[in-house]
Amino acid sequence: MSLLSINNLSVSFQTDRGVVQAVDQVSFDVDAGETLAIVGESGSGKSVTALSILQLLGDAGTISDGQIVFDGQNLLVLPEKDIRNIRGDRIAMIFQEPMSSLNPVLTIGKQVAEPIWLHRKKTWNEALDQAEELIKKVSIPDARQRLDAYPHQFSGGMRQRVMIAMALACEPKLIIADEPTTALDVTVQAQILSLLKNLTTELNSALILITHDLGVVARYADRVAVMYGGRIVESATAAELYKHPKHPYTEGLMASIPTLDGEPGSRLQTIEGQPPDLLHMPAGCAFHPRCPYAAEICKHAKPLLKEVEANHFRACVGYESIS
Repeated sequence: MSLLSINNLSVSFQTDRGVVQAVDQVSFDVDAGETLAIVGESGSGKSVTALSILQLLGDAGTISDGQIVFDGQNLLVLPEKDIRNIRGDRIAMIFQEPMSSLNPVLTIGKQVAEPIWLHRKKTWNEALDQAEELIKKVSIPDARQRLDAYPHQFSGGMRQRVMIAMALACEPKLIIADEPTTALDVTVQAQILSLLKNLTTELNSALILITHDLGVVARYADRVAVMYGGRIVESATAAELYKHPKHPYTEGLMASIPTLDGEPGSRLQTIEGQPPDLLHMPAGCAFHPRCPYAAEICKHAKPLLKEVEANHFRACVGYESIS
């Protein structure tokens, strides 16, 4: 049994302009010790899918269909009290922007120690001692002194390390990292991802890594799910997806990645057009207005995710293979 199984998840938001279908019939599994990367353009539904797991959608968000089964329990039928007990304990989340996620008026020590004190029922001094060890583990120097510092006294990379320490505080079974390296330079980005991968491997925790950058996940993900317009359009192992992409959107994402052996002065390839307006989704396949392979059937038939090779899934009705 997979640690996490999401089945036919659909999420909508009520807005002043109407109902937005942010996630539409999404399904995937994650095993213990595995890293799943969810990639796609902004607005594709990546973060909403992740926030649905911990039911952090706010008042406007509604999970209208599906199941989220974690460690044998369907989270969608649990009372709010039980979900609060799971958040930060068995499932932890690293948010996209640490400066807006960390409390600016509380010390780092208090913020890292709090989940230990709350979920593990340690004394406050015991929680602080464990927080110090976590700060050391994420390679922040002078750990004891840093416990008394505030978020604004840390660099962006160090704040993200604090977020990782908080996520690891209770040794969760599942960690969700929502674009954890956004706005960091490439050197710090690599350090953060390596640290996160190594620590989750050490704990045998599952990791869901959400990003819009396929280049970032090439080295760290075991499997990749590609989202577009609120749906998963392709899913495979990372090695297979990079070697043999089988959906036009994935092919376009791959082609847009800069390469070291590219022709000097050549322009990067782009995917023509704009992401779909979730209030006015096109009929049929959401990608067909931008797809170079679109056929007449694509304008009417909504593609289902089907296995086209062993453990390689694609949602496309317009064309059969990508060489």
